[in-house]
Amino acid sequence: MDSAPKAALAKTHVLWFDAAGLADIPRIGGKNASLGELTRALQAAGVRVPEGFATTADAYRRFLADNGLESLIAGCINDYRLRKTSLREAGSRIRNAILGAEFPPETAAAISAGYAELCRRGGGQDVAVAVRSSATAEDLPDASFAGQQETYLNVSGSAAVLDACKRCFASLFTDRAISYREIKGFEHLDVALSVGVQRMVRSDLGASGVMFSIDTESGFPRCAVISAAWGLGETVVQGTINPDKYQVFKPLLADPDLVPIIQREVGTKERKLIYGQDADTGTQMVDTSEAERKALVLSDAEVLLLARWAVAVEEHYGRPMDMEWAKDGITGELFMVQARPETVQAQRPLTSFRMYKLKESGTVLARGAAVGDAITTGKVSRILDARDLEDFIDGSILVTRVTDPDWVPIMKRAAGIVTDHGGPTSHAAIVSRELGVPAVVGTGNATLTLEPGAPVTLSCAEGEQGRVYEGALKFDVEEVDTGTLPAIRTQLMINMASPAAAMRWWRLPAAGVGLARMEFIINNLIRVHPMALVHPERVTDGAEAATITSLWANHADPEEYFVDVLATGIAKIAAPFHPKPVIVRLSDFKSNEYGHLIGGTFFERPEENPMLGFRGASRYYSDEYREAFALECRALKRVREKAGFRNVIVMVPFCRTVQEARTVLEAMASNGLVRGQDGLQVYMMCEIPSNVVLAARFATYFDGFSIGSNDLTQLVLGVDRDSEQLSGLFDERDPAVTAMISQAIREAHKAGIKIGLCGQGPSNHPDFAEFLVGEGIDSISLNPDTFLRTLPLIADAEFRWL
Repeated sequence: MDSAPKAALAKTHVLWFDAAGLADIPRIGGKNASLGELTRALQAAGVRVPEGFATTADAYRRFLADNGLESLIAGCINDYRLRKTSLREAGSRIRNAILGAEFPPETAAAISAGYAELCRRGGGQDVAVAVRSSATAEDLPDASFAGQQETYLNVSGSAAVLDACKRCFASLFTDRAISYREIKGFEHLDVALSVGVQRMVRSDLGASGVMFSIDTESGFPRCAVISAAWGLGETVVQGTINPDKYQVFKPLLADPDLVPIIQREVGTKERKLIYGQDADTGTQMVDTSEAERKALVLSDAEVLLLARWAVAVEEHYGRPMDMEWAKDGITGELFMVQARPETVQAQRPLTSFRMYKLKESGTVLARGAAVGDAITTGKVSRILDARDLEDFIDGSILVTRVTDPDWVPIMKRAAGIVTDHGGPTSHAAIVSRELGVPAVVGTGNATLTLEPGAPVTLSCAEGEQGRVYEGALKFDVEEVDTGTLPAIRTQLMINMASPAAAMRWWRLPAAGVGLARMEFIINNLIRVHPMALVHPERVTDGAEAATITSLWANHADPEEYFVDVLATGIAKIAAPFHPKPVIVRLSDFKSNEYGHLIGGTFFERPEENPMLGFRGASRYYSDEYREAFALECRALKRVREKAGFRNVIVMVPFCRTVQEARTVLEAMASNGLVRGQDGLQVYMMCEIPSNVVLAARFATYFDGFSIGSNDLTQLVLGVDRDSEQLSGLFDERDPAVTAMISQAIREAHKAGIKIGLCGQGPSNHPDFAEFLVGEGIDSISLNPDTFLRTLPLIADAEFRWL
């Protein structure tokens, strides 16, 4: 036979990735067609894809036909549907028949020739390859077959490659794959199996993970999410470990001088999957070292490169994408090893907003990564082994160590899912999103702390951290189509404290963030008194000193720990609302609150009345705090200049005198934050009577005011806002308070600066909202969960006043 017929015959059985594309999905399946598309269309954009080829659907069908397997498969499936045999028996019989069959000679020759060419290109004999399954109906927008078929890694030698290809064919009929096609309504013989044979990336010596071009929990489309772990990627995909997590704000990636990384989270990464010691061992799971567990897997440069690839892939496909990547531990190179459409968030309407809120509090039994944003209740159904899946009780909370595709049938029937292991891109997380079942993954100990049969509440409505509460707690659900909300003149903004919760609210039609509280980040994420990081030698308590050292261990020094965590937290709050303004208030802890931070007792003196004591602006230029204030300035400067969030506005709280305003601005400037430079705006909290009385003079130093109604009410009426005995007197609608607010608004507008109010008064009291609108306030900032119910009140007030 001459070369032309041989080439034509080979193309019937195999297709090289560099000659394939999405049009070839019917021939080589979604996974392999996507690899072909990546190779052919995106390598010019710098996306590296390992070389390889795919067997065709024709080769699979020829294999079935030559071995007379179609009738056997149809008969086994029919017997299963008629309940003449079990799923396990039907699947086993089909798989054994496939494994006992022989490849047609032409198919075997084409696969062997393709492998030989890969060896030639790789410069050696018996090059190691990955052999991956790709069903011809997989990765369609409404049917993700991810993980349904098998993958074989580190396969060497022509005979081993042929054997792995046959095992891939057989995996089209695993119990989980049969069950999944039954659920999705695919006829089994209508789906063919293509096998991808691809040069191995030595990620066993490096790292690997999963990447999405959309935030998988909130659906925020301008963020790339990357999970990373040491070794082969199956640990991340299957959720057997808790990986590192990174988030990148995509719109700012175009500027090569910026580093718009808005999250770096070190996972526990207790184990990694590597190649075995010999060819027969395959892969093996081993413990990671202490250094590997504590270290971030990826450098900033690698995170940015992967994020740029995610953008390139998403732009090429025209839709959000789910990708897998690997890092070669020998060469240090990164590779894209898979890309498929994201099938959950991409299909949610952009204007539909559902809010869940707990009405009760309870004891937290377990914590982990939240999957989804719902709340559900149910009794615990603890299943520790796949052999016991039949014991699962429909409508209960599935609690297990880890899931894999065998668990999908019962996951679909669960009210919620809780796992010990896995991160936001694990199998349990991915399937839970697709099924619309809320989950808390990576708890570490849920199988030990949650008792079978006990009622629990699973909450994913409190940010990135999901919680499992004791008992069945009451909760509310509110669904709003934001597209039907009325337009208003008053800028309605939101208050934000937790970076983890910020992404949840991107669908709100907010005009930005009117108050971002720095204290939450310091208290919950940094946890250490800032001065204890400037002067750790002053912390003489051994336990506290050891805790402080452990917290900053992944950073160059203690000060860098504070700056990095604070800057990243602020950036994550700023990202969902970019380029709208995000007003970040400088720290406003009181001395007793600072004292509760780790190391705080060594830097804080007791005060009789902390509410009126050493707080706000007075700290920033004092000898007792100025070094810590410099760290706050460094963090804000990094957010604006290095991360690129120029929409961040700085706000000074509790500024008592005009002289203090001048002094604080000088302190900021000495630390690189110069009002007016690079568009930097500086606002002041208008919350002290002196701020109102001397508003015209304060206005010469600031670009805007934000009325802090709680402190202003407290100081005008002389009522401690925390006193239960005086709670009946605390009312921002008191004529004395409203007179001060009216004066502040008038003076701000006379001076030509903006003025807003941050507080819950407008949402709690419709008449107060109407008053603010009538006075012509520029903006009102509310807690996010009251935004939707307050907006119509503002619209009604504007209709009456304007």
